[in-house]
Amino acid sequence: MSWHATHQRPMPWKGEKNPYLIWLSEVILQQTRVAQGLPYFEAFKTHYPTISDLAQAREDEVMKLWEGLGYYSRARNMLAAAREVHVKYGGVFPENHEQISALPGVGPYTSAAIASFAFNLPHAVLDGNVYRVLARFEGRDTPIDSTAGKKEFAIMSQRFLDPQQPGPYNQAIMDFGASVCTPRTPACSSCVFNDLCRAYAGGRVQQLPVKTRKPSRRDRYFNYLVIRPAQTSRVWIRQRTAKDIWQQLYEFPMIETDALVDHPDGLQDLPEFSALMPQTGFHLRNKSQPFKQELTHQRIIATFWEIEIVENAELLNLDSAIQVDRKNLNKFAFPRLIDWYLRDNSLYLELL
Repeated sequence: MSWHATHQRPMPWKGEKNPYLIWLSEVILQQTRVAQGLPYFEAFKTHYPTISDLAQAREDEVMKLWEGLGYYSRARNMLAAAREVHVKYGGVFPENHEQISALPGVGPYTSAAIASFAFNLPHAVLDGNVYRVLARFEGRDTPIDSTAGKKEFAIMSQRFLDPQQPGPYNQAIMDFGASVCTPRTPACSSCVFNDLCRAYAGGRVQQLPVKTRKPSRRDRYFNYLVIRPAQTSRVWIRQRTAKDIWQQLYEFPMIETDALVDHPDGLQDLPEFSALMPQTGFHLRNKSQPFKQELTHQRIIATFWEIEIVENAELLNLDSAIQVDRKNLNKFAFPRLIDWYLRDNSLYLELL
């Protein structure tokens, strides 16, 4: 805390006591860099000044504002939590740590942050920065993502907490990890703890903290059908409702395959393609280069096929799909990968 007195990182939510804005910033910054999250925080703060404003928003509207941040389950949980606070607590954020922890999408870190920053309750935060500082300072090699590690570090973080000033202490240790005890190039030679740090003394700074081995990513191949009737600018889109990635976001009709489809014949030979377009006259006009998006446990490789319907459009088998004028697509929330295609698809198309 002495170090932090002269080394604070300025951010719009620093020193904030409004639990709604603290919660909003913490949800947005989960798995998101500050530079990327800041404009989203400002946008949500402007669109929804109170948690009741957010609670009464349409889901499509919230998802569109969230577009580009990824991990869309955060947005769905955020809206669910706002609605719970609005209905159950009359729009007043609960001050009890257990009640905060029970809100949808609020885990141990977020509940501790809200409790300490907004209400000065003695709960220690544990984010990636804090795990790293404590693992190195104490020389602990228990994997931080294991059940045993989470329990061990939770006890340790609570032991170091200043119970009289939990908010300032939590902010100090997070900022210290973000600016001094960094993952790859920590400033050990000038660190105020270099005579006490066990990892530094043992030459193990780069080995800590320890994580269990991550599972390998699997590849998935998506073929998006950008279908429009001749002489129109309307295309079909549908909402993803299955329990899979990008739930509740919109997409073009899609066929998933086991490998990359690179030729029109390969697309038209797919049984799913024939099922979508029985007795429908069409021309395959363009295809895109493959777009790739890395997710936590999978990589999506997508090709966009632009198809013009020249006859019998009414026979298309596009259950639950809706027609939208292309100029109005910006009103819908799409996965980032589709947004890349929409931004300037002329750069990526090949004539067939």
